[in-house]
Amino acid sequence: MTPPLRIGFIGAGANTRSRHLPGFQEIPGVVLAAVCNRTEESSRKVAQAFGIPVVAPDWRAIIDSPTIDAVCIGTWPNLHAELTIAALRAGKHVLTEARMARDLGEALLMFAEAQRHPQLVAQIVPAPMSLAFDATIVKLINAGVLGSLREVSVMCTNNTQVDSALPSGWRQDPQLSGKNTLALGIYYEMTLRWLGRGVTTLSADAAIFTPQRKNAQGEQQTMTIPERVTVLGRYADAARFLAHFSSVELTAPRNEIRLHGSRAGLRLDFITNQLWLTEAAGPERLVEIMPALGDAWRVEADFIASIREDRPVTLTDFATGVSYMRFTEAVWTSWNEQGRWVSI
Repeated sequence: MTPPLRIGFIGAGANTRSRHLPGFQEIPGVVLAAVCNRTEESSRKVAQAFGIPVVAPDWRAIIDSPTIDAVCIGTWPNLHAELTIAALRAGKHVLTEARMARDLGEALLMFAEAQRHPQLVAQIVPAPMSLAFDATIVKLINAGVLGSLREVSVMCTNNTQVDSALPSGWRQDPQLSGKNTLALGIYYEMTLRWLGRGVTTLSADAAIFTPQRKNAQGEQQTMTIPERVTVLGRYADAARFLAHFSSVELTAPRNEIRLHGSRAGLRLDFITNQLWLTEAAGPERLVEIMPALGDAWRVEADFIASIREDRPVTLTDFATGVSYMRFTEAVWTSWNEQGRWVSI
């Protein structure tokens, strides 16, 4: 019989409670062994809701426990590197929430530590929005339906930061979020899955329209993370990358990725959750997603399979995490240097 696999949870926010804890509960032989959230009270509530027997006093108690085999890290990015490195050194498999880290330097430290422990699984929670479409998009690209890729166009806009009186959240706090800007890393990660490559150079422009906001505690803070950013990029094969992200648009939100080729174009609409194909001189038509290619959320099952069956991590390995953190860092560098073209 397969021995039980005991998992400790450090950080139990919304995604951990809605995705990871129920996901692991469904897998035979997986034990939710311990939890440590930001407060003892919140830890006890999670433990009670999911039948977790141990409320740990701090994260070190989970990582140092000889009875825990794997750690699920659900904290903000500021702790991802420290916790991941400590867990790997303690001989524990790691599933960490995205974004990989606060910046490229931390991501590289995580990657280097994972390389020192090849017997351990190191996985990042993938960007979820395209999971049901990924296999179909890759199949169409590999079949040559698009022809030669000419441009990748990414658009993600909303009005969540229009009101300057609203307090800042953790995503606007560089101590917690680092250089992660809006949804840059999430969307770029999806394009990496489809194309198997990223841009080689880029230029970025960004803006902060409310230079100071109060935080949740009512303290005035200087804002350093942009509220809108536009990126121009180039691939090695001369294809172009265009992305626009904004949290200060009052018009209807836009949320899509388009792939433009010499023969056809694909449009993944995240608002309607539909994939559209337009072939040369033809109308746009809905792409039917075959059930066999429409697998969506399997993060927890894939993590356990990698541990038990030695399967390679695909969604998302640390090398991919470093790739999107390298992109995020290059965007940050470029807009802080007046749009200088930056090589990746």
